[in-house]
Amino acid sequence: MFSIPVFFDSFAPLAWAARYTLLVSGLGIALGLVIGAVVCILALSRSRPLRFIAALWVSYLRGVPMLVQLLVVFFLLPVIGINVPAIVAAVGTTAIVASAYISEIWRGAINALPRGQAEAAVAIGMRPAHVWRRVILPQAVALSLPQLVNELILLVKASSLVSVVGIMEITRASQAQAATTFRPLEVYLAAACLYLAINLVLAALGRWLEYRMAV
Repeated sequence: MFSIPVFFDSFAPLAWAARYTLLVSGLGIALGLVIGAVVCILALSRSRPLRFIAALWVSYLRGVPMLVQLLVVFFLLPVIGINVPAIVAAVGTTAIVASAYISEIWRGAINALPRGQAEAAVAIGMRPAHVWRRVILPQAVALSLPQLVNELILLVKASSLVSVVGIMEITRASQAQAATTFRPLEVYLAAACLYLAINLVLAALGRWLEYRMAV
């Protein structure tokens, strides 16, 4: 029989563990934006070798499951003499994986802009750096915002994978809680509700940002 007290009691430890879920996904998307911007620049470059590097980066990261990549990074670093906490390996892997999707999101947004806008900006005497900063990037960011918010939501859900390297995020905490209470249904349902609440807040924030940028 479903135990309502166990269900509600599970929220406190899971909410405490959510800080690692938010840390991994938040830092992952932040670093992923930076790396993704670099990869996007390479993908839009006129140099064929640079475009090949970007394509290879995106193809590998999108073609290999994130769990496998996390395990490779986690076990590879000590082999090459780099000892870092599990949280660093988790954030780094999340950022690297996110960068592949983010670079494609930005590349698609930039390519979707009419070329005539940049040409007109150059024709009136704007420098290339100003064209990017004042014409291309503001529109590209606005176009890509829904996809970027969706990527963040996906990262929040994918952050459950870092439980395999011992990080006490929501999924790992729910496993521990289920093992001590012997009530897995109540605990995992509470974890599902917590994930849902986080992602609903992120979706609402994304809609607010879209509205603000549209204004």
